Amino acid sequence: MNIESYLQYDAVGLAELVRNNQVTPKELLDLAFARLEQTNPTLNAVIRTREESVYQEASTLENSGQALYGVPMLLKDISQAIEGEVLSSGSKLLTQNIAKQDSHFVAKLRQAGCLFLGHTNTPEFGLKNITEPAYYGATRNPWHSAYSPGGSSGGAAAMVAAGVVPVAGASDGGGSIRIPAGFTGLMGLKPTRGRTPVGPGIGRQWQGASIDFVLSRSVRDSATFLDLLQTVQPEAAFQTPLYPGRYHDIVEKPYDQKYRIAYSTASPVRTTVSNDAKQAVQRMVNWLEDQGHSVEEMEAPVNGINLMKHYYVMNSGEINRVIEQLERHSGRSLTPDDVDIFTWVLHIAGKNISAAAYSESLNGWDQAAAQMAGFHDQYDFYLTPTNASEPPKIGELTPSELQVKELLKVDHLSTTEQQQLIYDMFLPSLTYTPFTQLANLTGQPAMSVPTHLSNQGLPMGVQFVASKGREDLLLSLASLIERSNLWVDHKVVSKAMRI
Repeated sequence: MNIESYLQYDAVGLAELVRNNQVTPKELLDLAFARLEQTNPTLNAVIRTREESVYQEASTLENSGQALYGVPMLLKDISQAIEGEVLSSGSKLLTQNIAKQDSHFVAKLRQAGCLFLGHTNTPEFGLKNITEPAYYGATRNPWHSAYSPGGSSGGAAAMVAAGVVPVAGASDGGGSIRIPAGFTGLMGLKPTRGRTPVGPGIGRQWQGASIDFVLSRSVRDSATFLDLLQTVQPEAAFQTPLYPGRYHDIVEKPYDQKYRIAYSTASPVRTTVSNDAKQAVQRMVNWLEDQGHSVEEMEAPVNGINLMKHYYVMNSGEINRVIEQLERHSGRSLTPDDVDIFTWVLHIAGKNISAAAYSESLNGWDQAAAQMAGFHDQYDFYLTPTNASEPPKIGELTPSELQVKELLKVDHLSTTEQQQLIYDMFLPSLTYTPFTQLANLTGQPAMSVPTHLSNQGLPMGVQFVASKGREDLLLSLASLIERSNLWVDHKVVSKAMRI
């Protein structure tokens, strides 16, 4: 097999070749590392490899019919721990943080036959929708290296879109799977809260807003990984009943039914939405109507601005906890020089969040979940743009020195002023990606599917949200879309890359 052939296969296809002795796990690793060597100097998407270890693991891997036997993949440098390897969460403070064991997420994939090449780049603590950590540097978009692939799973998205691996581990706490999927032309599914807990010792990532899964180039890969990763962990804070069938079977034979679909292109935080994003949704609406589905323009019944304010209260409290843990571990007080300025502002603001205010913010999530549950009594899906525009250029969202100075005044502000500062701080980036956070705070499954190219030839995904537990509906619809002429095929990605 050569690189050109390798690029044509998804993970399920590669595993089938290995099981049939048409290619060996070592040969797939050779191709993956060759492609990595070709693309990563430009993309800066992989920050750490484990070449010697993974070749050793491949040499002892035995074929017992594993679904992903011999498939090379990458993991995200946050929560997806490999025993004995660094897991730094994009922070220079954790560059010596050695994992004591595989996470449950990684252990499941290892049992399925996956071979882990290393870890991909992520913004510090996964806080941003771009991947430009100060310590590791910016990750670039394979479609055009002047642009960001998004975040926080930007490194994962870049490597899948560039053809280094067919699938990469990702996580999504505010859109961090769907945002980069939309910006790089990939399939990006965020499962229901509690569907794929990462464990051990991680009970409630971001109070349930964040969930681990993968980025892929095919619907059947996402379905196969969901079959493998869905679990009920006794120690997990959130649990979702197991799907009784096989998601993979849904992709092979999608449901033959007509759906009720609401759609909107209005930003939930009342920011600008580009014509490209609107066109992507309208093309999807036209296709859905042609297929006989009922489609109605209807905005979700949730106050998006208030919901984001609740979200930032959680971010403040969570980052304050992280920084205090790091201070106890290091035995010193941290300073703004130790972390990203956004991390620092959230940390300082988090000191002033009362227990009542924190509880009230989570209550806001629950109210939104109830509103969306009622909404889905009427509609099977809620369709929006994945992102409001093409991706930002590298460095575009980096605050200026003057802005940093203003942000450093955070400790002189009242609690209310601090939270307003945080909203204003994130607003330039939120303007690019205002649609994805809703599903994180309500716990619903959602997906971005690659169906549109902008006038500049950059991917624009559309997002579908379903009610809790209904990944089967999402995958069935995605499978139908994948067979249509709307789908941006990964072969197009490989040819279009300007890296």
